[in-house]
Amino acid sequence: MSHEDSGFLDRTFAEQQAPLLRYATRLLSGDADRARDVVQDVFVKLMGQPVEAVEGHTVEWLFTVCRHRALDVLRKEGRMKRFGEGEAERVTTGEPRPGRELEAAEMRAALLAMIEHLPPNQQEVVRLKFQNGFSYKEISNITSLSVGNVGFLIHTAVARLRTEFTTQRL
Repeated sequence: MSHEDSGFLDRTFAEQQAPLLRYATRLLSGDADRARDVVQDVFVKLMGQPVEAVEGHTVEWLFTVCRHRALDVLRKEGRMKRFGEGEAERVTTGEPRPGRELEAAEMRAALLAMIEHLPPNQQEVVRLKFQNGFSYKEISNITSLSVGNVGFLIHTAVARLRTEFTTQRL
């Protein structure tokens, strides 16, 4: 491995470890220990890849491998339940949020709680899109769903969230 490859791996690890841990934890029903093991496996696998093989789509590659590895773990355990009922996504910050920022944080927490009530396939694509910033094509590659199906799931989820959010705010 060259120094350039080492820098690539260091940057990739620093930038993607936290998002991958969040994603794996969600797929593994909130089990952070198993998620860390999965993410570690993903980065070990990345170290075995030539940089040229993943360059230009590294994040998509990482999330795809992470998803496959997490689902393998679930299959081995005989549990295909991807998302636990009633688990709350935690929003953390290093600084307190006064005034309007507090209101925005509360709104975000309410939306995250509403996401918990979506069907698991909608939860997954919404999180990949809005928490991780993936395109429909990237989500399609990660989940093995068609781009059209990804679009439909996101559209349906967003429409439902908009309706529920509007109803709760009134």
